[in-house]
Amino acid sequence: MHAQTALPSLMNTIEELREASSGPVAIDDVAGIVTSLMTSIQGDLTSVDLRAHEELEDLVRYIHNARTEIAAIRPDSIRDEEIPTAHSELDAVIAATAEATDVFLDVAEQLETMADNIGGDDGEKLHEMTTRMYEASNFQDITGQRITKVVSTLGFIEAKVERLSRIIDGKEVADEDALSMEDLMPADERPDSDLLHGPAMPEQANNQDDIDALLASFD
Repeated sequence: MHAQTALPSLMNTIEELREASSGPVAIDDVAGIVTSLMTSIQGDLTSVDLRAHEELEDLVRYIHNARTEIAAIRPDSIRDEEIPTAHSELDAVIAATAEATDVFLDVAEQLETMADNIGGDDGEKLHEMTTRMYEASNFQDITGQRITKVVSTLGFIEAKVERLSRIIDGKEVADEDALSMEDLMPADERPDSDLLHGPAMPEQANNQDDIDALLASFD
């Protein structure tokens, strides 16, 4: 029967493709093999063969649709343009906040000097204001920590896009050893890094009642 004689030939074709590429068979080649199989059995179909033929047609359509959809996403553009641009924008944010913080602290120092010269109640009020300004200046550190989280996420997305491109091109096979988010994040050498997770989002942060309850538990 045609289907029986075609199968060894198709298996040989797959093996030849694998040896020629020294790796996984590309998706385009898989689609070609499936199409060849359908053509080879068209003249000798039973009811079971007909169902298999329909399933194979669906598989070919799925492969072509997947390639079309992935091409529309333009993974190469995401990797080469959008993500690097996002990195540059985040670097600009860090630079701008650092510059603003320097100005912020410089003004606070000048106000502190004025407070010393003024003295009295007004001087004391100015000292309180400058203290609040110094305390608020840690926004740069908080911003930097949050941006670091975003950069790590971008790195994770970039690696996944690169891997997707390679799989679609037949240069790599998906497996369970793919890098996780933790693998792609830069190492934190601080001795207490396991205790530090950066600033919490407002809806996730502890409120004053939570803090008071924690302090009361130590009594």
